[in-house]
Amino acid sequence: MWETLRNAWKIQDLRKKILYTVGMLLVYRLLCYVPTPGVDLQAVSEAMSNYSLLGFIDSITGSNLANYTIMAMGITPYINSSIIMQLLTVAIPKLEELQKQGEEGRKKIAQITRYVTVVLGFLQAIGITVGMQAARNGSALSYITIGVCLAAGTALAMWIGERINEKGLGNGISLLIFAGIISRVGPMIINTLAGIINGTESVLTALIVAVVSLAMIVAVVYVDQGERRVPVQYAKRMVGRKMYGGQSTHIPMRVNASGVLPLIFASAIMQFPSTILAIVPIFSDARIWWDTHFYYASWGYQLIFALLIIGFTFFYNTISFNPIEMSKNLQQNGGMIPGIRQGRPTSDYLARISRRITLFGALFLAVLAVVPTLLAASAGVSIAFGASSLLIAVSVALETTRQLESQMLMRHYRGFLK
Repeated sequence: MWETLRNAWKIQDLRKKILYTVGMLLVYRLLCYVPTPGVDLQAVSEAMSNYSLLGFIDSITGSNLANYTIMAMGITPYINSSIIMQLLTVAIPKLEELQKQGEEGRKKIAQITRYVTVVLGFLQAIGITVGMQAARNGSALSYITIGVCLAAGTALAMWIGERINEKGLGNGISLLIFAGIISRVGPMIINTLAGIINGTESVLTALIVAVVSLAMIVAVVYVDQGERRVPVQYAKRMVGRKMYGGQSTHIPMRVNASGVLPLIFASAIMQFPSTILAIVPIFSDARIWWDTHFYYASWGYQLIFALLIIGFTFFYNTISFNPIEMSKNLQQNGGMIPGIRQGRPTSDYLARISRRITLFGALFLAVLAVVPTLLAASAGVSIAFGASSLLIAVSVALETTRQLESQMLMRHYRGFLK
């Protein structure tokens, strides 16, 4: 691994990508220390202690919500707007037509997503601020000022993520979330060690959490690299005086093709009810009921969270894998799956395998995200680094590693996965 990093560092364009990515992440983390004006941090602290969902949001934003910096919303409004736009693309013919227009259409959809992100970021910021009663003097102008500052922070985070996508290495949005989660690791370890020394933390509990975390990391890495290889045989054909084809290959179908996206999308969606209920004063009783029965570690919350993970996994698979198109490509190039006829039977076969693999991957993600949290809550153990946060961090690291590996393979170097 270290040899691969040294080889990557020797390649000028890869070195520039790595430095650019690290530099933009540092800029993002520096912006995380810029305070939001007019915020009552005491009220924020009380709200954070009363609502466990806010603690989860804080964990994926790198404590920005607890400190109420301009990056308190993080990149979650952008994720929410991306989900909305993907759903609207299916429902609205005009947007579906734009999506089919190639690069130009995707640019227009991306621009609309940016506008939706800023509006949604402002509304979410107002909702959370009202729910926390975090404005220092409680005036409408104070809430609007805080909302504008947090929406601006979200716009900056979105811009940084897009720049990483364009000029850096890895998925910019995922890396921003990864940076926020990882920033909590150091303080978490220090607090745990201090608690053990002071006698407020149990050594056994700390060891159990460490072992479970390590087991989760191993499981994620193992499943992430798993794939079903569908054999493909190409027919021989004569071109001029030369015989082409006849070779055997395979279609790699990854178990966890969706990667970290279902977890991120499900986490973002679960913030909606509290935010919406907090914006409208007449829904205050409903918000109290929701927060009482669907707090982060509750069975109800985790059940909905698991169903969303499964749903988004299948949704991502639907838009990213087209068995009909793949069947056509195989037929046009003289390829076939042994024992399966070309055309419709091939597409049905690929769709059936895809559904089975996706179901396993979705259940795996849901179980790994939900079960540790419920077990910890049942045992009365407080975990500062949630299972979902750990899964997101590990998955993003694997995705970035895979992208670096592909860059290395294009330059004929041995990589991480060899």
